[in-house]
Amino acid sequence: MKEPKTIPEEQQSSHFTAHGCRTETAHDRDVPEIDLLSPLTIRDITFRNRIVMSPMCQYSAKDGFADDWHLVHLGSRAVGGVSLVIVEATAVTPEGRISPGDVGIWSEDHIEPLARIARFVHKQGAIAGIQLAHAGRKGSCDVPWKGGNRLKTRGEGGWDVVAPSPIPFAASDPLPIALDIEGINEVVAMFEAAAKRALKAGFKVLEIHSAHGYLLHEFLSPLSNHRTDEYGGSLENRMRLLLRVAERLRGFMPGELPLFVRISGTDWVDGGWDIEQSVELAKRLKALGVDLIDVSSGGIIPEARIPVGKGYQVPLARRIRDEANIRTGAVGLITEPREADEIITSGDANMVFLARELLREPYWALKAEHALEEEPHWPVPYGYAIKRRAK
Repeated sequence: MKEPKTIPEEQQSSHFTAHGCRTETAHDRDVPEIDLLSPLTIRDITFRNRIVMSPMCQYSAKDGFADDWHLVHLGSRAVGGVSLVIVEATAVTPEGRISPGDVGIWSEDHIEPLARIARFVHKQGAIAGIQLAHAGRKGSCDVPWKGGNRLKTRGEGGWDVVAPSPIPFAASDPLPIALDIEGINEVVAMFEAAAKRALKAGFKVLEIHSAHGYLLHEFLSPLSNHRTDEYGGSLENRMRLLLRVAERLRGFMPGELPLFVRISGTDWVDGGWDIEQSVELAKRLKALGVDLIDVSSGGIIPEARIPVGKGYQVPLARRIRDEANIRTGAVGLITEPREADEIITSGDANMVFLARELLREPYWALKAEHALEEEPHWPVPYGYAIKRRAK
């Protein structure tokens, strides 16, 4: 892997105007090209490249506990060369799970199984992160390979779900319970407690999940938030809960550790959450000390028509990066190393988040090194044998 470059990320970003065009400066000639394999330092954490394992639910936990499956699933991608491994959407409360198989962090007992994962990831030279989540009205569902349908009764293994307004995700779902102010305050406290447990477990990056139609996104979108109090109506009010959570977490997190937020850049529906609102939200989050916006999209309603295709969400990441002047991560059907490299070299985003492609190829980062004409940095126990055979 390339030797770490001493240029700070702030200086890297300063070489692009608000519209992404490169500017001429007296020392431009001394600035090395930033590409997919370049290290990135955010606060005091240095990522060995720009490749991130996106959080992907495995629906394989029991009572919220991570087990050997999660260790191998996440650890193998750290061995495979990514710079940041993010644990799947991890519920801050039992009722905040998408399914009964979700990983959780609502109790002290959940810390050690997660700490085991963080320790292993760090031993492989990657950074361990965790995504903190509350499913809101999209909770209490069966696992996907059993249909993923809503578990409507306790006899089916389900539970009551909450939302900003009593509007179900699907028309056939039971009505969610609209959170009152006390319930909203409890949500903020749950995120805080979960984040403190994540820090105890040794995670060096925390990500707040405010995308894909889950609770914090539900408050942002006018399609799911019909409140008339201080948490509904205006953009300022709809942003309030997420901003409170971000401010609370940043307030006690060590200054050297990064805080990310995943958002849906757009609902892909007229009258819903859109990129203009996302830019304003990103500006507000940056002012609170958030370091990177992980830009996904959709998920708020089942009938949204999403123009899925290669790199379809990258323009959202670019626009937020340019207009909010904050680091972004690009995600969504990114599969080829040169495609990912172009996202970085063109200034579309600062990091590339891979999901299903890393399920197909756990060693994708080593493939990227080879494709970009770098010597692949195999783990020592593998590299010895591979290089010996090559000779």
